[in-house]
Amino acid sequence: MTSDGREEVTFYGHRSLQPFKVQVMSAMKEDIQIHIKKLREGAQIPAYMTEHAAGMDIHALPDTPVCLEPGERALVPTGLAVAIPHGFEIQVRPRSGLALKQGIALVNSPGTIDADYRGEIGVILINHGNESFTVNPGDRIAQLIVAPVTRGRFVEVAELNTTARGAGGFGHTGVSGA
Repeated sequence: MTSDGREEVTFYGHRSLQPFKVQVMSAMKEDIQIHIKKLREGAQIPAYMTEHAAGMDIHALPDTPVCLEPGERALVPTGLAVAIPHGFEIQVRPRSGLALKQGIALVNSPGTIDADYRGEIGVILINHGNESFTVNPGDRIAQLIVAPVTRGRFVEVAELNTTARGAGGFGHTGVSGA
């Protein structure tokens, strides 16, 4: 392990089986502290529902129930605002049970809450199901994942290096594993 908390891990490529090494962050020993503010009475602090859950469930807090007809979308308030530490983001992701059972998903999945945003957290839900779906105050509507942010810097070049894949995309490898 390096002094900055990284360790070297060996992976094996799925096509060539050639090993390659990368440095990854070790599991954090301490939780990242995130300040949270209840903006309205009834707001619930997000919580992990199981010991090893990656995401915290977040609850809806609309003024009145929100009915989503098939194909409709709505911004659902949560009554919460956060102050995320610099170098982190919170990703807003769908709940798998709502997706499977009712066809409820997030329009922009995953959504991102940036470290400098201080407004109310809102979740953009869409009903991909065949029946109307009602979101009531207190319903668990999404998951929040705390993640580190790595910023990139674009460098304009005249040519890019070549790869075996090249410009192949959007299904260029086919459907089956053959």
